[in-house]
Amino acid sequence: MGSFGWQELLIILAIVVIIFGGAKLAGVGKASGRAIREFRDELKGSEPAVPAGDAASAVDAAKTEASSIATPPEQTGTV
Repeated sequence: MGSFGWQELLIILAIVVIIFGGAKLAGVGKASGRAIREFRDELKGSEPAVPAGDAASAVDAAKTEASSIATPPEQTGTV
């Protein structure tokens, strides 16, 4: 089997647009781009993005979590 030329790819693209429509293809492209972005973020081990409205609550939660971490007691006694 040979590879596809530009003419074959153009015909396939035209058929796909006719069958699914432009709006549906735009939604599929947006969803696949979002999925790829999330996949890359997971590979990097980065934290998920926090929406702008939740930024203040995320900061408050981080402060609460940081303050709840137990600190070791000071060592007392003779050396």
